[in-house]
Amino acid sequence: MNAESEQRLVKEARRDSQAFMQLYNSYFPRLYAYVSYRVGRAQDAEDLVAEIFMKVVEELDAFRWRHDNSFAAWLFKIAHNRVSNYHRTNRRAAEHIPLDELPQIATHALLPEDMVLRQETFAHLYSLVGALSARRREVITLKFFGELNNREIAGILDLDERTVASNLCRALDDLQEQYELAGEQGKRKKYERAR
Repeated sequence: MNAESEQRLVKEARRDSQAFMQLYNSYFPRLYAYVSYRVGRAQDAEDLVAEIFMKVVEELDAFRWRHDNSFAAWLFKIAHNRVSNYHRTNRRAAEHIPLDELPQIATHALLPEDMVLRQETFAHLYSLVGALSARRREVITLKFFGELNNREIAGILDLDERTVASNLCRALDDLQEQYELAGEQGKRKKYERAR
C-alpha cells in the first residue's frame, strides 16, 4: 500500500469499518510477527495484538499524519509500549518456552517434521536475540519482525537515526558471533557423543 492510499484509509477508518479492516489486514502480519517474537508465547501474542488494535480503534481520532509511514510508526509505538508493559508485569522466564507454545509465524502447509524444525530454529533465534541488550533486541525485532525502517524505529524508541543504525549493526555482529559460537559448541558436543 502506498502512502497516499494509506493516508486516505486512515482518514476513512475513523468512520468506516471496512477501511479499518483494510488497515488491519495490511498491518496484522507484521504486528503479529513483532509481538509474538517479543513475548514468545502464542496465546500472549494473540491477546496483545488484540489489545493493540483495540487501542488503535480508541485512539485513531487522535492520530495525526506527519510523514510517509507515520501510521506504521504510530502503530508500532503503541505495540512497543504494550509489549514493554507486558514484560514489566509478566516476569516469566521466556528462555524456557515449550515448543508447542511458540507462535506460528507465516506458515505455509509445512510437513510436521519441518514445523518442529522451524519451531526449534525459532526457539534458538529467540534465545540468541534474548541475550542482546534491551535496546539492541528492540531494534532487531522492530527492523526484522516489524519490517520498519531506521527512521520509524528512531521515532518509536525516541532515538536518533544514527543511534538506531549503530545499534542495529552491533546487534547483527553480536548475533553472528553468538550463532557461530553456538555452531562450534554443537559440533563439539556431536564429536564428544560420537567418541
